[in-house]
Amino acid sequence: MPSKMFKIIFVCFIGISFTGKSLAADGAATGLETVTVNKLELPDLRVVDATIEAVQQATVSAQTSGRITEITVDVNDFVTKGSVIIRLRDKSQRAAFNVAKARYDEALAEYKRVKEVFDKKVVSKAALDKAEAQLKTTRARLEEAREALENTKIRAPYSGIVVKRHVEVGETARVGQKLMTGLSLEKLRAVVELPQTLVHAVRQHQTTWIWVGKDLATRIKAESLTISPYADQNSHTFLVRVNLPAGEHHVYPGMHTKVAFLTGKHDSLVVPERAIARRSEVSGVYVKDKDKIRFRYVRLGKKLPDQQREILSGLSVGESVLVDPMQAVGLIKSGAPVSTEATSSKDGE
Repeated sequence: MPSKMFKIIFVCFIGISFTGKSLAADGAATGLETVTVNKLELPDLRVVDATIEAVQQATVSAQTSGRITEITVDVNDFVTKGSVIIRLRDKSQRAAFNVAKARYDEALAEYKRVKEVFDKKVVSKAALDKAEAQLKTTRARLEEAREALENTKIRAPYSGIVVKRHVEVGETARVGQKLMTGLSLEKLRAVVELPQTLVHAVRQHQTTWIWVGKDLATRIKAESLTISPYADQNSHTFLVRVNLPAGEHHVYPGMHTKVAFLTGKHDSLVVPERAIARRSEVSGVYVKDKDKIRFRYVRLGKKLPDQQREILSGLSVGESVLVDPMQAVGLIKSGAPVSTEATSSKDGE
């Protein structure tokens, strides 16, 4: 404890000794680079835990009855959209298709024959209409038989990963029975249980960021979000689905991540990160005050993009801050005359 107190007293002594060093108005030394303290509108963010899930995840079911003769994929296999993943015995469906195809071909030939003689005005319009109606009926039955035959081949609804298999070869599938479950990695989203105290602000701003990457170290802006219109009766939270933009983000369904919601904005003072001087347990900046350099203690806020830092207290808008603290220390210690010319800066904008 005495050593810590000594550090604080020593730091305060250094800060006091810096105050009062005059700058020569007509000196020939190199000018000091300064920035003007600016006020910047910063976002208010609320960070909450989230879970990654696939937007497209479904279980395919049997559309016709039949014994399973082949399963072409297994759990964790990647499948492409439209590829056959399960085959059912199709003997009866194929026979029905062949009958329907023969009847359709017969009706088509009859229609062409009647149409030809109708053009020669040998038969009545009623005969042509009857042949056309028969053709349409057999065409509909053919399409029905073709669909029944196609339903014996279970296809992947989209490209993705198989996560669960519900049947085995040799079993008889019934209409509506679950066969296989899969999900797509092309479209992902983060699912959040949002407290009711935040839902109105989140609805208003509709701006969200998600942490992604191999170490969840990268924050990207969400493509869109959907907020449930009602709250859970037990937890009183709202389910929010935050959609990730397209691309590879190195996150996968089931992973934990964090989501930041914009809940408002506030004005704050900003200076470059490199202008901050750290003295043991305190931080400050060197301020050019008329013909003197003063060391000013500041309370730091959060880090900002472009190597900027929020200042919570200790500075005022319009003050000139030295960009290089080491340069300021060297000039103060040497007592050399300094010619200072404040340069306009947009670092804080």
